[in-house]
Amino acid sequence: MTLIALAMIIAAYLLGSVSSAVLICRLLRLPDPRTVGSNNPGATNVLRTGGKGAAVAVLLCDMLKGTIPVWTGYYMGIDAVVLGVIAIAACLGHMYPLFFHFKGGKGVATALGAIAPIGWDLTGLITGTWLLVAVLFRYSSLAAIVTVLMAPVYTWMARPLFTLPVAMLSCLILLRHHQNIRRLVEGTEPKLGKKKTS
Repeated sequence: MTLIALAMIIAAYLLGSVSSAVLICRLLRLPDPRTVGSNNPGATNVLRTGGKGAAVAVLLCDMLKGTIPVWTGYYMGIDAVVLGVIAIAACLGHMYPLFFHFKGGKGVATALGAIAPIGWDLTGLITGTWLLVAVLFRYSSLAAIVTVLMAPVYTWMARPLFTLPVAMLSCLILLRHHQNIRRLVEGTEPKLGKKKTS
């Protein structure tokens, strides 16, 4: 691995460590997303506590944390496996942010942003899957879980070269959703549009 690739991995983690949800909520004088709702600093929790505008801003910023380092690495000629490591580094930064006491989000939006440079067709399939499951079942976490399970399959169909990196990214996000999986099984997971009860 070259020094440039190593520098890109470190930069991706540091960029991922910038918590969009916390900063946007501070800017808009909304409650800290780590202390309300699901206590998750992500777009879905901000939607519950701060409304659609704030949630969209968080979603876009979280996606850019994945897109910027991966796209930069792609145009620098970094190979597919290392690009996958860069994507994972960005997601790890989002999940365990250096600047926010290592307490971050689930990494779904950042992962989507990291996958986007692979191709708009793949991005469309992944986004469409999330929206379909979310609309049908009203669970953001279930939509994320189904989407990351399908993401390696879509990648193999559209861009086989990137299947392994995307599969690694999917495994990381699934592990991060272990509590959501438990709540889904127990029937206690909050649905979209509903505030989490204490």
